[in-house]
Amino acid sequence: MTDTPAPHHGRYAYSALPDRPVYDWPGGKRLAVYIGLNLEGFDFGLGLGAELAPGGPQPDVLNYAWRDWGNRVGAWRIKDTLDALRMPASVLVNSRLYADCPGLIEAFRARGDEIVGHGRTNTERQGDREEAEERALIAEATAILTAHEGKAPKGWLGPWISQSHRTPDLLAEAGYTYLLDWCHDDQPTWFATRNGGRILAVPYPQELNDIPAIVARKETGQQFADALVEAFDEMLEQSRTAPLVMGIALHPYIVGQPHRLRPLRRALAHIAAHRDEIWLTTAGGIADFATESGTAL
Repeated sequence: MTDTPAPHHGRYAYSALPDRPVYDWPGGKRLAVYIGLNLEGFDFGLGLGAELAPGGPQPDVLNYAWRDWGNRVGAWRIKDTLDALRMPASVLVNSRLYADCPGLIEAFRARGDEIVGHGRTNTERQGDREEAEERALIAEATAILTAHEGKAPKGWLGPWISQSHRTPDLLAEAGYTYLLDWCHDDQPTWFATRNGGRILAVPYPQELNDIPAIVARKETGQQFADALVEAFDEMLEQSRTAPLVMGIALHPYIVGQPHRLRPLRRALAHIAAHRDEIWLTTAGGIADFATESGTAL
C-alpha cells in the first residue's frame, strides 16, 4: 500500500516553519503588523453582500443601508482612530467607490496609506468567471485605481476572497507583485504561476477578520478586540524564534459601529504601544522587503 497525495494546487510546496531560515524585518524587528481596511461598495437591489440580519426580498434595504453606513460614517471613525494612533493601513479598494463615494479613498490616500486592488464591487465574485471575463474584471479595476492614484496597485485581494484556478496567473500577468487571498502561512510565500512566473502571497487573516468573527461566529466587539490582543501578545512572543506577519482585517460597517469601535480602539492602542518592538507597516511594505531581501519562501 502506498500513500497517495491529495489533489494539489501546484502553487507552493510544503514547508514547516521551524525548518526555515531565521531573519529580521527592518530595524531588527521580528513581528510585522499591518491593517487591511476594506472599503467596499454594493449594488442596490442585487448581488452579494454580508448580512446583519437574514435578508428579505430585493431590494434588501436593511442590509444594503447597514453596509452603506460603513462608507458614510464608519470609515471616517476608523480613519480618526488610525490618525490618533499613528498607524498606517493597506486600504483594499473596490474601484467603483471612486464614483460612489467621492472623497473617501482620497482621504486615506492623503494619510499616505497603501491602496490595494479589491475588484470592482463586493456584489460579485471573480472566481466563478471564465478566464476572459476574469481578466477583464482585473483590468477594469486596475485601470480605475491607476487613473486615480497615478500608479498601478501592487497588491490584490479578490472580492469575497474569491479565486479561480487561474487567478494568480492573471494577477501576475496584469503586473501585480503580490496577492492577499491566502491565509496558509505566517510568512510571505512565493506562488508559481504559468510560463515560469511567480507572485508573492502576503498572509491575510481569516481569524483576525471581523466578518468571520462577528458576522459568522457572532462574536461581540469585545471578543474580537480580545482576540486581537491575545494574538498580538502570543505572536510577539513567538516571533523571537521566527519572523512573523500579523494581519488585521477590518470592515467599517462592522467595526466602525460605536459599540465595536471602542474595544477595537483599545486593542489597536495596545498594539501601537509596542511600536518600538514591532514593524508597523503595510502589506505592500512586507511584500517589497520580502522580495528585495530574498527572504520569502
